[in-house]
Amino acid sequence: MASSMTGQTPWLDQARDAHRRGDTAAEARALDDAIRADRSNIAAILAMAELKRRLQDDRAAGSFYRLALGTAEQARSVPPALHPGLQRAEAFLAATERAFADHLLGQLAKAGIDRRNAVPRVAEALRMLAGEQPLYLQQPSMFLFPGLAQRPFFERSDFDWVPAVEAATDAIRAELSALIEKAADRFSPYVTASGNRPPPNNPLLDKPDWGAAWLWKDGEIASGMQDLCPHALAALAAAPQPVVPGRAPLALFSRLKPGTHIAPHHGLLNTRLICHLPLIVPNGCSLRVGAETRAWREGELMIFDDSFEHEAWNRGTSDRTVMLFEIWRPDIDTDERAQLTRIFSAIDNYGD
Repeated sequence: MASSMTGQTPWLDQARDAHRRGDTAAEARALDDAIRADRSNIAAILAMAELKRRLQDDRAAGSFYRLALGTAEQARSVPPALHPGLQRAEAFLAATERAFADHLLGQLAKAGIDRRNAVPRVAEALRMLAGEQPLYLQQPSMFLFPGLAQRPFFERSDFDWVPAVEAATDAIRAELSALIEKAADRFSPYVTASGNRPPPNNPLLDKPDWGAAWLWKDGEIASGMQDLCPHALAALAAAPQPVVPGRAPLALFSRLKPGTHIAPHHGLLNTRLICHLPLIVPNGCSLRVGAETRAWREGELMIFDDSFEHEAWNRGTSDRTVMLFEIWRPDIDTDERAQLTRIFSAIDNYGD
């Protein structure tokens, strides 16, 4: 019998007796009765998994091992005697998942389909099915709008306003250079603490490594930016930016110093897309959104849904700076935008 079962209980005695007699049906009945009587009986679940494994029913064994691991995760504490059984469960599942992936990919290869020649979405599905790629979904930290496409990146060609913004790249870069030369104090740490809130648990808190020079902040043009960056503000006017009093529009020059890593995180909302107009991009700078990593190209907008897990880094030798702003998702219609604006305003006004 499984060494993970401990304690003298009726089901344990019955299962052990059946096991000694070689009566697997009786053993399974005893374990099934124990699991039905107590869904949190990790010992009985592990014993059933190992019985199925002895019977060479690996799919059933896997189901019970997953149940045991899930039950253990929810338990306040797990007796040390059960730890070896849970470790066997993890090892078994890893091995069977790899065997399944090899079987599946082998069968598809015989049919002339593999991850290299499959169309992109099929290739991604195969990577996830084979356990080679995690499943990433929208997980906004504040507000989820249902029914939107699970799409980490959007293409520049999807938006008719993009050429007008990109055409202003040189003029905006010149404004950025003048800002750095004459008004460098415009850049301050992007991650800061609010006076009446706990500080965020972020290693970049109050550090200049990730700097922000605000163009629009809290729904208003930052003081003096009309004169300092008129081309940037004019370009932003071409984009469908949300307008929420006290919240949006939002736009800034976002600067990452060499060696800076923005750790994986999720944005507040899935009703918006984040846009980056790359202005200064050394080698070694990239952005990962979900399972896909892209490098910025100067003058080419990068548009993504930041409610997916994402991270960014500068592994180059000089600063990377983009103009960052947000737009409405194109699959949210005019009426929805109007009502969402009221919702966000009501959220912000709570407690005033």
